[in-house]
Amino acid sequence: MKRRRDIVIIIASLTMLVLSIPALATDATPRLVLQITVDALRGDLPNRYYERLGENGFRYLWEKGTVYADAHHAHANTETIVGHTTLATGANPAVHGMIGNVWFDRTENRTMYNIEDARYQLLTAGAGVDQNAEIDSTQKAAKSDGRSPAAILVTTFGDELAINTAGRARVFGVSIKDRGAVSMAGHAGKAFWFSKASGEFVTSNYYFDAYPRWVIEWNERKLAASYSGKSWELLHKKSTYLFGNADDKPWETDLAGFGRTFPHPFGEAGSKYYTTLLTLSPAGDELTLDFAKALITNEKLGSDDVPDFLGVSFSSTDYVGHMFGPSSLETEDNLLRLDRTLADLFAFVDEQVGLENTLIVLSADHGGPEVPGYLNELGIHAGYVTPESWDKQPAFMALKKKFAIDKELISGYNHPYVYLNQEVIRKHKLDQREVELAVAEELLKFEGIAQAVASSALREARLPDTPLNQAILNNFNPNRSGDIYVVFEPHWFINDFDGLTVAATHGSPWRYDTFVPIAFAGMQIPARHIQRSVQTVDIAPTLAAFLKIKPPSGSTGVPLVEVFAGEEN
Repeated sequence: MKRRRDIVIIIASLTMLVLSIPALATDATPRLVLQITVDALRGDLPNRYYERLGENGFRYLWEKGTVYADAHHAHANTETIVGHTTLATGANPAVHGMIGNVWFDRTENRTMYNIEDARYQLLTAGAGVDQNAEIDSTQKAAKSDGRSPAAILVTTFGDELAINTAGRARVFGVSIKDRGAVSMAGHAGKAFWFSKASGEFVTSNYYFDAYPRWVIEWNERKLAASYSGKSWELLHKKSTYLFGNADDKPWETDLAGFGRTFPHPFGEAGSKYYTTLLTLSPAGDELTLDFAKALITNEKLGSDDVPDFLGVSFSSTDYVGHMFGPSSLETEDNLLRLDRTLADLFAFVDEQVGLENTLIVLSADHGGPEVPGYLNELGIHAGYVTPESWDKQPAFMALKKKFAIDKELISGYNHPYVYLNQEVIRKHKLDQREVELAVAEELLKFEGIAQAVASSALREARLPDTPLNQAILNNFNPNRSGDIYVVFEPHWFINDFDGLTVAATHGSPWRYDTFVPIAFAGMQIPARHIQRSVQTVDIAPTLAAFLKIKPPSGSTGVPLVEVFAGEEN
């Protein structure tokens, strides 16, 4: 009863707030909607280094915009495609369908990469995933280099903008990561991403039959090659950094001679991991910025009264966090450089379109965990998990005996789902629900596992109404989700990806992974900081309401009313 009464009070309060706020501070329609996603920007990180930020990057948003200080993703699997698509659609993965970076497709009988689509090939030959050099195990799972947004089950904000303007709005997505660009561009827009194999920004024939001339000219500049023989060096003196005395930690990843200490050498252009090392540094964001600026100019974004959309996803924060952790000298320097990159972008947009004509929103696809080694030094229990060993444990041997089978019960693990051996279940005429519950019960006995939820329990709504279970349910799509959802204990996660050991991995429902910033600026949006709890599904419907168009088809969020108020209430 108390929970119901609290909900009634909240609804009443929000109703009064909506009734009391004035109309938009301006009746003008934005000429450009700029949606910035910083991959893995945990909500506390800008504030952590705030005193050392410049005036026109994060500070522009934080001091001249509306900032939500308690914003979280509401789904459990906090991975890149999941968060990006949530930001774009205003829907949870249960609805938009992108339940993980990969999932097991029961029709194809194989693991699928989220945006792979063999029907739409890259326009650049040889620009697909280099299986010998790629360190992203999820991209290596794809059987085709083709890419499209077909697997996204609902519309995005960009789609709705195109629908509303009879296709006149120009809609684009740009990122180092293909999944970051494709999700932002939606179905009706056009996406470009960085190919580590070619060192160029590429796209597929879902979007174009041939590259626009300006893209060819940008790629001919060979900007990625300009870093050849150079290194990622500190922006300031080491003594000025919070983590200046922590430049060499045993848990940090040294990939291909990139090292654990500054300076980090990129090596020579053309070497095996050269372009990969660029993405593991601020250089990846710098390349993204340069391409985005060329796109704004050549596609004439914001040049007329029809609003355009540009989604830019900066990926370096995520890569740096994986390799070195969020509490590292590398992450600290990367964020200071990202601040400069944002200031450069805002200055360019101001020159080309005018910030007064641009609606900006910044958020993140997920947060990120601290490295177990760092937490252990502080006396906090944390560690790593190894799923490959689960089916070989004595408890599972006993389960096999119980069900009278001699083959493995678990056919695979694609985070965060365990997939059961359906062939064995059918052959022995076992009850799917019984097997799911039995396996889930055994998984809970392993170190590092906090929760194991059978999909049958999700289908039948037989779970206690807790925040954790709701987050798992928000992630559940019956056609794509696995048989058992596994939640690791806080600060426990997998750190081995096809032999590459990393420092930290996100993907949990814990607050450090769900916590992200949300900041709106431009268009005379009031300068204020909001402390109430909000969700990332609220961003897309807020953009739609601002432009007076319908929200995306699967959106479950609500407009953030403070963005629309001209004066502080």
